[in-house]
Amino acid sequence: MTSVRKRSAIPNIMPATVNVRRSYADCRYGQMHVATAYPSGGGFDERTPLICLHHAGGSNRAFAAILPELGRDRSVYALDLPGHGTSDNASGAPSIADYAGAVADFVAALRLRTFDLLGVEAGALIAAEVAANRGPQVRRVVLLSIPYMSQPALRQIAPRVDVEMNVATNVAEEWLKFSATRVTNVAPLAQQNLFIDHLRAGAAEHSLRTAMQEYPVAQRLPLLRLPTLVLCPSDDLREQTLRAKSSLSQGSLVELQDCGNYALVAAPLKISQLTREFLDR
Repeated sequence: MTSVRKRSAIPNIMPATVNVRRSYADCRYGQMHVATAYPSGGGFDERTPLICLHHAGGSNRAFAAILPELGRDRSVYALDLPGHGTSDNASGAPSIADYAGAVADFVAALRLRTFDLLGVEAGALIAAEVAANRGPQVRRVVLLSIPYMSQPALRQIAPRVDVEMNVATNVAEEWLKFSATRVTNVAPLAQQNLFIDHLRAGAAEHSLRTAMQEYPVAQRLPLLRLPTLVLCPSDDLREQTLRAKSSLSQGSLVELQDCGNYALVAAPLKISQLTREFLDR
């Protein structure tokens, strides 16, 4: 009698292979550097694409740890904002609306019909502005640490940017000021990478922080009438983030009490999980 081997009832499901690639896209200020994560199947037939926007003085490197997590079943695009990372600089004195326009150029270049947004600090304001202007295309928005305060208060917490740091002592002094914001759950190497991005941005960080100060957040944020997840760590912007949430008609809030400054770097897996759960609803 011939024996027949029974097949297992549990399918052998291999974990998705996530590809992470770097490229450039055109925008109104020249070329924009993009880090893209996408599943082995390409991502375009999967879930809604996600665009990630970093903080002032940062780069798309801030999202390095979450790209493989979120890119398992969707395409994820982490942009270097104009003047940051290796993107071309923005001319003149760009406003938050101008930065949002550069993001819109990227969307048009990729011909995205619909997309989600994740923004951190200045990136949160830019994400809100994009969503307010392109509502039909934007499905859901995640905002982490939202600046919502008076101009004097914002200037107090914004790190000073030495536009002309031409001697080693200035860099050393800048590092002392920058490292004073470090929290215990941010690794020293991660802190160093954040500082490198800060130095590289230089005057562009100052321009973006000026745009933050001048952005009429109290008038513009209520125009974001889409499902929005507000992630609120115990950082310098906690009280402002709580205030901002009250302006969102479809906003939900999750407090990250164990995270301080640089929550995205300190707790990428937690933020990835919360973001995924919200976007997949």
